[in-house]
Amino acid sequence: MVNPLIPYKGRGAPVNLPNRFEKIQLERDEEWGEEDPAPKTQFLKDTSRTIITYNNSPDIGFRASINPYRGCEHGCIYCYARPTHEYAGMSAGLDFESKILVKMDAPELLRRELSAKSWKPQMLMISGVTDCYQPIERRLALTRRCLQVLAEFRNPAGIITKSRLVVRDIDILQDLSRYQCAGVTLSVTTLRPELAQILEPRAALPAARLKAISALAQAGIPVGVNVAPIIPGLTDHEMPAILKAAREAGARWAGRVIVRLPWAVAPLFERWLQAHMPDAKEKILHRIREVRGGKLYDSRWGVRGRGEGPYAEHLADLFNVGRRKAGFSDDHTPISTAHFRRSSPPPAGPQLEFF
Repeated sequence: MVNPLIPYKGRGAPVNLPNRFEKIQLERDEEWGEEDPAPKTQFLKDTSRTIITYNNSPDIGFRASINPYRGCEHGCIYCYARPTHEYAGMSAGLDFESKILVKMDAPELLRRELSAKSWKPQMLMISGVTDCYQPIERRLALTRRCLQVLAEFRNPAGIITKSRLVVRDIDILQDLSRYQCAGVTLSVTTLRPELAQILEPRAALPAARLKAISALAQAGIPVGVNVAPIIPGLTDHEMPAILKAAREAGARWAGRVIVRLPWAVAPLFERWLQAHMPDAKEKILHRIREVRGGKLYDSRWGVRGRGEGPYAEHLADLFNVGRRKAGFSDDHTPISTAHFRRSSPPPAGPQLEFF
């Protein structure tokens, strides 16, 4: 049998943990004596009939978002979105990063919803949950096609990603930027490539993300950095260096989020620590609990992304000082809906076939 603590090469989670909504769980009998094969990525059709989702969270800077993909092949072990896969009857573990639900008609759904008289122009965040530039986007270009629709309507778009693939769409982002309708944020967790390769196994390496920031900045596209997630006891000391590197690359703004470990993410992260850094495991978990009131997660709005207590205040001070020393301004690039226009649907054409 495969060692339940050691992740497969290129994967973040070592196992599929039980789905909290399922009463029956299937387990392999160890007497079979067979090793579980490394899971290959599967792409499944998502038949959702809407693409824009809304949130009422006061600590999130946007209300509406679109996600062409559910699940994420980047495999970041800490990803707070992992439990969303349980709503589809799958696991937050390996299933989340190896069974990707794809909204093949995302651009068409987006066009329909923007054309509706009920749509009020506002910022649409792409990647509010999972990364819109994960590896399959290179082949399907769903994010690019959604951006083309947004550019046609001149509706503001925001992007959060860990992929250098975003530079592929500089042409569309420049078009949106002409009307103050674009903003891109690259998330950087660590500058250490050896840590990034096991923490975020299929995401772009840190140096590639910094190059993406530079390319976007040189193209005149508003771009910033998220020091996210900050993992107390593991990556928190890198904040000043990340801020300095991002600012030198051309980032205009900087944000931060402390690691969030809801539901199955906490036990997955604990197993990851045991596999990769057992000697530091208890120190890291202690630091996380220190900003979470003794727990590994606190879901309260306003607290979940910042933490509380003396160590959380120390992290806030470290970020603020690093941000100031790096030369970040307090001004954020303004976003405008003044140029929004409703567009007639294009004539029907051939549909992209993938499945």
